[in-house]
Amino acid sequence: MNIELKDLRFNYGKIVALAGVDLSLGEGACGLLGPNGAGKSTLLRILLGFLKPDRGEGRVLGYDIRRDPFAIRRLVGYMPEDDCLIPGMDAVTFTAYFGELSGMPRQEAMKRAHDVLFYVGLGEARYRNLETYSAGMKQRLKLAQALVHDPKLLFLDEPTSNLDPQGRTEVLDLIKDISSKKDISVLISSHILTDIEYTCTYVVILNQGKVAAQGDIEALKEIRFSLFEIKTKGESGSFLRALRDRGCKVEETEDQILKVYMPADMPRREIFEAAVRENVQIRMFLKSRTSLEDLFARTVGVD
Repeated sequence: MNIELKDLRFNYGKIVALAGVDLSLGEGACGLLGPNGAGKSTLLRILLGFLKPDRGEGRVLGYDIRRDPFAIRRLVGYMPEDDCLIPGMDAVTFTAYFGELSGMPRQEAMKRAHDVLFYVGLGEARYRNLETYSAGMKQRLKLAQALVHDPKLLFLDEPTSNLDPQGRTEVLDLIKDISSKKDISVLISSHILTDIEYTCTYVVILNQGKVAAQGDIEALKEIRFSLFEIKTKGESGSFLRALRDRGCKVEETEDQILKVYMPADMPRREIFEAAVRENVQIRMFLKSRTSLEDLFARTVGVD
């Protein structure tokens, strides 16, 4: 396992950040989701050895998070949310410097810096000073410094922040390539649910310092509820109330289609039985795919 945690707890004074986190994550790309204050950033800092937990234990790539933080950081790449740039440096010097900080010999770090800058699309701009970089270029540079020492595991904190749609897609494609072709596992902390759905097959949702849900994304969406699109004829007010009373979440689209999120244990026939009781005709009944946004909202209890 890449990450193994047991009963991890951490407080900032009286504020509870982590309230007993248990995790076991293997290879591949995993998304880390949660509302503000859920404990995502605190968890990453503990995994990197920047913070020590108040209670609990954990291992990253087999190394103890309490006793071996430097060993962990030599094997892990970290792309922080905030800029970590050093004014006055060009990109290749900056990236090579981070390679040296990870324990690489200077000549090897410089060669590797050229390679990763070309990989992230900054090869032609590698001798430019960092102050001249756009927001998108800075994000790519942060990804390059995280990759320079050829890590086994990559932590990405909001990797697409401040990017335009094209830049966001390009960075997400890089992340997919890294996790699928470079033999590097990835843990992505993000508030952009579509980014997680695009790049990851596994997700961990934190809420109030605890793991609210974890597992394969598609399996979690199917287990928690099923989504159906329904078109009706007739006065539907009492029909919608009947569905909501049964535990369904119902939304109405602009083209008068009802999106009905059914609990996993609710038989489909109950929808038709409710329609008969309320004198409503069902003209369309299609099973649809749920989204990670739906799963997230249901898990943390928000609409």
